[in-house]
Amino acid sequence: MTLRQFAGLGALLSLVMPGLAMAEEAAPVLNSGDTAWMLTATALVLFMTIPGLALFYGGMVRSKNVLSVMMQCFAITGLISVLWVVYGYSLAFDTTGMEQGVVNFNSFVGGLSKAFLAGVTPASLTSSAALFPEAVFITFQMTFAIITPALIVGAFAERMKFSAMLIFMAIWFTLVYAPIAHMVWSGNGGLMWDWGVLDFAGGTVVHINAGIAGLVACLVLGKRKGFPTTPMAPHNLGYTLMGAAMLWIGWFGFNAGSAAAANGTAGMAMLVTQIATAAAALGWMFAEWLTHGKPSALGIASGVVAGLVAITPAAGTVGPMGALVIGLVAGVICYFCATSLKRKLGYDDSLDAFGVHGIGGIVGAILTGVFAAPALGGFGTVEDIGAQVWIQAKGVGFTVIYTAIVTYVILKVLDLVMGLRVNEEEESVGLDLAQHNERGYNL
Repeated sequence: MTLRQFAGLGALLSLVMPGLAMAEEAAPVLNSGDTAWMLTATALVLFMTIPGLALFYGGMVRSKNVLSVMMQCFAITGLISVLWVVYGYSLAFDTTGMEQGVVNFNSFVGGLSKAFLAGVTPASLTSSAALFPEAVFITFQMTFAIITPALIVGAFAERMKFSAMLIFMAIWFTLVYAPIAHMVWSGNGGLMWDWGVLDFAGGTVVHINAGIAGLVACLVLGKRKGFPTTPMAPHNLGYTLMGAAMLWIGWFGFNAGSAAAANGTAGMAMLVTQIATAAAALGWMFAEWLTHGKPSALGIASGVVAGLVAITPAAGTVGPMGALVIGLVAGVICYFCATSLKRKLGYDDSLDAFGVHGIGGIVGAILTGVFAAPALGGFGTVEDIGAQVWIQAKGVGFTVIYTAIVTYVILKVLDLVMGLRVNEEEESVGLDLAQHNERGYNL
């Protein structure tokens, strides 16, 4: 090589190398398909609370309380949205101080480096591997944070003061939801993440969490006036069926959206969600038919939700046949827990928040450890089913104990400070008039 050729090669390299370095350091290119899907999934999950859950619960209460339960769903949507922006997202997903295999304070809850969404811009990503904006991820996770406390409403419907409900939800979100979400979903260094707990879309974070909190709440508040001797039939099962249908549709965003991409995992999550939900609806319906002689609209709607709940933790790792079994088992078990068990033990879980979400979440979480195994048609990395079931049970146990204790303390303190229940006269009149000075129906 001549000196002139060498010099020319050096000049060429001096031009090319900076460009290569810049290419290596350049931010990942956003995937428009993933972004579009996550925007859609986010809207679907919000649709689950308003109007889905509002109608589902609104139809099951007595007519004098229809506005109160819908109002609670709407108010929680506003309250949690604001708290999520101020500090909730940071507590749940800030990874500062986390280290895989090391248990420290940040294994349980995140820090505040993302408080008020500091550093979030239109171009920011959740990680170098993300192919959609962080703003979309924040909003998607916000919708999960919204529906979880809203589910608790079903356990204490028709008897809790609106003011007490708001303060309880704000504190519960801060001390229970955000830490559990962090431990399960924040990544390496999160307590239950490091344990290996499989929770694709919220079996522990959403359903067991809300179901156990609901059970504690209905026990602390006590039974509704006249329960169980006074008839308290749902006033509009049409609302409930429409709400259940909206939940079913919205749940595709809940589960398939948790793939965080428009890919094969999202497609399989959608398929197994449909299979498990259909199986659970039939399981509940036939169990009720056999024990009571007739299938009911309320029963099939409840079975739908039981199946949706149970498949949630498993949606990203189980196959179609595993989903079928999970759905059938959840439908039958939740039916007996929401009817026979509740009557036998005598607790007043008004709209079966614990019977469906708590029990369904536990069933789904445990069975995820079974059917995520490739040997049983799953798509997880489970090689030892017994070991994974133990890990799942440990995650369930931790969530149950932590949520029950913290929820109980919050409620007892609030009861001492401001009282939780409306008085007997207000309960008789109905919360629509007593708490909001409105009627659901002006006939």
